[in-house]
Amino acid sequence: MAVINLSVEQEDAISRLRSGCILRGGVGSGKSRTALAYYYVKYGGVINSDKYIKMINPPNLYIITTAKKRDDLEWEGELINFHLSSMQQMPYYKNLKITIDSWNNIEKYRDVKNSFFIFDEQRLVGYGKWVKTFLHISKTNKWILLTATPGDTWHDYIPVFIANGFYRNKTDFEKQHCVWSRFTNYPKIEKYIDQGRLLKYRNLITVEINYEKPTISHYFDIQCDYDKDVYDFVSKNRWNIFEKKPIENAGEYCLVLRKIVNSSVDRQYKLLDIVKEKKKVIIFYNHDYELDILRKLFDGYYPYAEWNGHKHQQILDSDHWVYLVQYNAGAEGWNCTTTDTMVFYSQSYSYKQMVQAAGRIDRRNTPFHDLYYYSMKSSSKIDLAISKTLRRKKKFSEKGFAPDFNNEANKHGAIQLDLFNIEPHSDFVDNFNNNVRSHAGRRIEDYCDEYNSWEDPERRNK
Repeated sequence: MAVINLSVEQEDAISRLRSGCILRGGVGSGKSRTALAYYYVKYGGVINSDKYIKMINPPNLYIITTAKKRDDLEWEGELINFHLSSMQQMPYYKNLKITIDSWNNIEKYRDVKNSFFIFDEQRLVGYGKWVKTFLHISKTNKWILLTATPGDTWHDYIPVFIANGFYRNKTDFEKQHCVWSRFTNYPKIEKYIDQGRLLKYRNLITVEINYEKPTISHYFDIQCDYDKDVYDFVSKNRWNIFEKKPIENAGEYCLVLRKIVNSSVDRQYKLLDIVKEKKKVIIFYNHDYELDILRKLFDGYYPYAEWNGHKHQQILDSDHWVYLVQYNAGAEGWNCTTTDTMVFYSQSYSYKQMVQAAGRIDRRNTPFHDLYYYSMKSSSKIDLAISKTLRRKKKFSEKGFAPDFNNEANKHGAIQLDLFNIEPHSDFVDNFNNNVRSHAGRRIEDYCDEYNSWEDPERRNK
């Protein structure tokens, strides 16, 4: 058996790679191993050989990845296959330095020269410090970028285009390709021009790993009820019922509407039905109030762990569990092969993020052939708008959903309530707030008593 084994698709990708390329592959396609194999082959190594062939004068290797991948030592597991390590002395390479760090620390390597960089997971969005540091690094080093979802719009490609010398800077790109809308109060691109050249540049630097997935993904939309009276009240009056003040902008407006929809007790009940049937479930959510709801559902009834900005816990090693993951904290950079089920308790605004999240269980080495994804949705306008945007593989825009928010006439009702210090009291608003605070926990206990869903002997005896 060969020392370093790669698939035909991975070998083909290596033959087409060069410095400055984006290595694109579906989640779980083996991008990490392919990238290391490219580095290995580029400096004299031989893959699919019966014995290990030592590289000739390889440059120092820097791997910039997610904090979770770094902490979980995922890259260390791949490096071992090439007789490489960042943690111990390598018998074949006495002076080779290998560094694995997170995107948060990329500025530490700004002045590194004559090395090889692997940028893992696309973080080059916008034009902030990370992008500027990346552009500085790209001038004096060899590099490749790994991603499953390279970009939602042409703007996402700007850093890589600049690094490859296609444009001088962001202004140069926008001057040549962007037509800005004249009828909005904020910068909005109406269309891109000369897209043929953009497609040519993208195809020139993108190398895809074409492989047949061993899994079949099944997607289900779970329709959930919501409090329509409260939703309509907020929509009409532009009033934040949680903070008892006028809603100030489109972002706050969407946040309040989503909180009304996502706090539905029916949504919680239907989530419990899925957990009862599937036993091991990964649940993705957006906001802290959703985490509070999920904690109430399972605390004391069902074993669970969390990965978010507050806690970094590992998946439990048991025959039944739930894993609560916040999109921004855990949509990338880890995998799980012990379950075939994932629930999106609420939808992300980003198609790219949803794809990355789904890929946490869709891996090459998963023992499951069929994977099940449940998206919890309602018939509310905001849920329908988000779903429509995701189907178009775009990113949901709050300003696009509420474009009239800068129109003072449309905020008249909320302004009047605030000026005259009139708080909108009504039974349905008060009842809704009480439900959000306490009702769900009591109802969930009733569910457990009725269905005995957690298979807890002590609760059965009661």
